[in-house]
Amino acid sequence: MSHVHHHHHGPPDDSDGWEELAGAPVRTLLMGIVGVLAVATLVGLAIWWPRGEEQVNPEQLGFANRVDATVVDARIGPCTHDPAVDCNATTIEITEGDEKGATTALEFEVDDNTPASQLEVGDDIVLDDAGSDIPDESRYAFADVQRGTSLWILAALFAVAVVALGRLRGLLALFGIVVSLGVLLAYVFPALLHGVSPLGVALTGASIIAFATLYLAHGVNERTTVALLGTMASLLLTAGLAAIFASMAQLSGLASEESVVLLNFAPGLDFRGLLLAAVIIGTLGVLDDVTITQVSAVWELHHSDRSANARQLYARGIRIGRDHIASTVNTLVLAYTAAALPLLLLFTQSGLALGDVLATETVAVEVVQTLVGSIGLVASVPLTTALASWVVTRAAAEDREPYPLDPFDPRAAPSDGGW
Repeated sequence: MSHVHHHHHGPPDDSDGWEELAGAPVRTLLMGIVGVLAVATLVGLAIWWPRGEEQVNPEQLGFANRVDATVVDARIGPCTHDPAVDCNATTIEITEGDEKGATTALEFEVDDNTPASQLEVGDDIVLDDAGSDIPDESRYAFADVQRGTSLWILAALFAVAVVALGRLRGLLALFGIVVSLGVLLAYVFPALLHGVSPLGVALTGASIIAFATLYLAHGVNERTTVALLGTMASLLLTAGLAAIFASMAQLSGLASEESVVLLNFAPGLDFRGLLLAAVIIGTLGVLDDVTITQVSAVWELHHSDRSANARQLYARGIRIGRDHIASTVNTLVLAYTAAALPLLLLFTQSGLALGDVLATETVAVEVVQTLVGSIGLVASVPLTTALASWVVTRAAAEDREPYPLDPFDPRAAPSDGGW
């Protein structure tokens, strides 16, 4: 078998220039690059770790004092302030906090579009509590309905579906989701609220998430490492383009109502930087899918044709990538369009010309996010495919079997389970 590998893949017989990219064994080279990337991530974590006090004023949001409650009585009848109008008169029992067990009466004008007016006995809701200094009749106000139970049931169904299909890989993918949320809640969000560089925080957080999710879901091996490097290279390109075009388009980051509220809550934040951070984190979610798919395609092509050199694998992989990127970019555009659907509906009825609509900052933000993210995705295909083609053929040229298609593939040799 060693002779066959030399005949088909050895540099003297099949040298096409790719092998000159590294004098060291490919695994050592990849480990070195990943090591540098990991050190850079740790340095970024140290530099942009949140320190001091948050630059925020929680009182501006009005979320500080909320209590759970349950509707114990609800009746439709004339409003006390205007008998000509129907109201939903409710009696609500507080179910948590110092006032647990106390009741309060709230009245809501009947309106099909207002959740409060549709309350029924047994509904679990959330109330704003203005504090004990306020008279009882004005202390509480309806804030929202409780959705925790339904969301937990949906999350459980999602987890069961993922594990049922993916088994061990699905379980590890769920761990990756937990890690992603943990990084966002424990590092990214606090750092942003401390006024730390949004671009640096987003790149550092994205790097941590990419390391954790890719290696958890796909194993520590050359295939995953190539996908990681392709992902990070594309993210850097995306960040650079986002910074350039956000500046050129003079985007302030204050186009949405939420941003204006956040301005009162945390006036010291860099809102254009928050926009760039959103582009980076949003693009990461799609990038790892594209890069893993391209690497898997190249590994499979190599497994089916050991005689193909790097250039041949690249050409075949790019053909697969073209189909994949066409559908992925469309998915990204539709996702951003769906997120901005109420805004777009409003503008379609505004009487403005299409060019004027696109030039408004609220729409321009979506355009920049969509197009910059899409360019990053497009770039990830040739970047990742080229690196994967070189790595898989280089590994074969070194007289060893490159890591199989999947860390859980039965073709995986026990002695070659990773680094």
